[in-house]
Amino acid sequence: MASYLQIENISKSYGPKILFENIGFNISEGDKIALIAPNGTGKTSLLRILAGKDKSDSGGKITFLKDIRISFLEQEYDYRPELSIEQQVKAGAGAFLGSIGPEEQIEYWQRLREHLSNFNLGDTSMPMKSLSGGEVKRVAIAQMLATEADFYIMDEPTNHLDTDAIEYLESFLRRSRCTLLMVTHDRYFLERVCNTVMELDHGAVYTYRGDYENYLEKRQERIDNYNAETDKVRNILRRELEWMRSTPCARTGKAKYRKDAFYRLQDRADAVYSESRLSLDDVAGASRLGTKIINCKNASFKYGGKYYLKDFTYNFQRYEKVGIVGRNGAGKTTFLNLLLGRFDPSDPGEFSGTIERGESLKVGYYTQKGIEFSGDQTVLETVSDTRLLGRFMFPHDMLNTRVSRLSGGEKRRLYLLTILMEQPNVLVLDEPTNDLDIVTLNVLEEYLKEYHGTLIIVSHDRHFLDRLVDHLFVLCGDGEVKDFIGSYTQYRTFLKDMESERSSCHPERSEGPKKVKTPSAQKLSFKEKRELEQLEADIAGLEEEKAALTEQISSGQMPYDKLQSASARIGEISTILEEKEMRWLELSEKA
Repeated sequence: MASYLQIENISKSYGPKILFENIGFNISEGDKIALIAPNGTGKTSLLRILAGKDKSDSGGKITFLKDIRISFLEQEYDYRPELSIEQQVKAGAGAFLGSIGPEEQIEYWQRLREHLSNFNLGDTSMPMKSLSGGEVKRVAIAQMLATEADFYIMDEPTNHLDTDAIEYLESFLRRSRCTLLMVTHDRYFLERVCNTVMELDHGAVYTYRGDYENYLEKRQERIDNYNAETDKVRNILRRELEWMRSTPCARTGKAKYRKDAFYRLQDRADAVYSESRLSLDDVAGASRLGTKIINCKNASFKYGGKYYLKDFTYNFQRYEKVGIVGRNGAGKTTFLNLLLGRFDPSDPGEFSGTIERGESLKVGYYTQKGIEFSGDQTVLETVSDTRLLGRFMFPHDMLNTRVSRLSGGEKRRLYLLTILMEQPNVLVLDEPTNDLDIVTLNVLEEYLKEYHGTLIIVSHDRHFLDRLVDHLFVLCGDGEVKDFIGSYTQYRTFLKDMESERSSCHPERSEGPKKVKTPSAQKLSFKEKRELEQLEADIAGLEEEKAALTEQISSGQMPYDKLQSASARIGEISTILEEKEMRWLELSEKA
C-alpha cells in the first residue's frame, strides 16, 4: 500500500504546556485510524497541523502523497446563519469547487444532495439559522463526503449527531475505500469503522493495528512490559549502587563509563509508567431523595404550531435510570426543560396538563451549552477544592490556568465537577459525552452505574446508554413519547426486526402488499385494521418513489432544476415515511 502521509518531528506547545514533541508516524492507503488521547493533550492541534490549519512549533516535515484529495472536518462548522443550506455549502466548499472542472462540479452537487437526503435534509432552501446543532453538523459532513476525498481527516464527527445520522456515516465509511484519520469518543463507531488505533500518550505516539478491543489489550501489555522492564533496571541499579558506594580506593580503578551508566540507570529506574487518571472515588454521593420525584399527567407543549410533547403521563421513580432518545430536532432538550421547569415565563409556547416536582429534589443539570465561565477565572477560582481538582485530572500546575485556555474537553470536565460536587439526587445529563475523552467516559460510566439517585440522560452515544439505562423514552415526533424497556441496542434491534417484518409484508409493489394476519391485528377495531392495511400500501408506494428518485439522482443525467426538486421530494418522503412507520408500529403493537 502507498504511503499517504509521512510525519517527522512535529511539536506543539500551548503556553508553558508541551502537548507533543518531535513525534512522527506514517499513514498508509486504506488505513482507517482512530486517534485517542486524554482531553488537553493535543488531538485537535495535531489534526489542524496535518490539515494545514496550524503549524508545528519545531518545523518538522509533513509529506502527503502527491495528487491525493484531502478533506478536513473540524469540530465546529463555521457557517453564516442567514444563508440557506445550498448557499452555505457553496460558500464553504468554494475553494474546492474552484479547483475542479464544470462536469465534476455537477457530480459534486449530485453527491451532496444524495448525502443531504440520506441525512433527512433534502430541502436545501432551509436557512442555516433554522437548523439544530445536529443538522448543522450533518450539512458539514455532507459537504465533506461529497468531495469524494482520498483522505478524510475528521475531528469528533459524531458529536451532536442523532443515531440515524451516525449509522449512515458509519455505513458510508465502512464501505468507502478512503483513508481516514479521526478523533472520536464513540466506541461503537470506532469499533465498526476503524482498523487501527493510534494513541497519543505522554507526548509519544503508539500505533495498534486492529479494533478497539485489541487496542485495550495491547495497550495494557505495553504498560505492563514497560513497568516490568523498570523493575529489572531497579535490580541492576541496586548492584551498581553497591559498587558506587564501595571504598574510594576500589572505585578509583573503575572505568568512567560505569559511573555514567549508573546515572542513566537511575533515570530509567525512576521512569515508572504512571497515568493521570480521572477518579470519582471521593466525589460526594447523592443527597437524600424523597418518594416523589417528577410526576407528569397529560403534559403537552406546543410551540410555533408544532407539538413537542403531547399527553405525556409518567411518574419518575427513585433510583431509576432512563435514557431520552430521538432524532435531531425531536425536542429532547425541550423535554428536559419541561420536566425541570426551566422555561422562561415569557416563552410563547402553549403548555397544558401538570408536572409536579418533589420537595426534596436537588437537581444537577448538565446542559449541552454548559456554563459561562469568566474569561479571567482560573481553575482554582472555579472550584476551590484542590483534592477534587486533582481527582479530575487538574494537577497542581494547572490550578492557576485561566479557564479560557483550557481545551473543550477540559472545560466540560471542570463543568461536570461543579455539578457533581453539589450532591444532586436527580442528575440530568444532556449529551454528556460530547468533547469528553474515552478514559473520562469510562470512569464517568462506572460512577453513574453506582449513582444513588434518579438519572435522566439524553445521549446519542450507544455504548454510554447501553451501560447505564434501564429503559428509554423514545421521542417519535409530533409530541409522541414511547417507553421502551431495555437497552439502546435492544431498541435498535427491535426496530430493525419490525422493519424486516414489515418489509416481508410487501416485498414487491407489483405483486401488491401481502397481507399478514398478525396476532396484534386481530384485536384492532375494523377502522384500525383498514388503516393498517392502507399504511402498508402507502409505505410501499413511498419507498418505491424514494428509490426511483434516488436512482435518477445517482444517474448523473438530471437537469439542475429537476435535481433540486427531486432532492426536496426525497426529504419530504423521508419525513412522511417516519410518521407512517411510527403509526404502523403503534397499530401492530396494539394488544
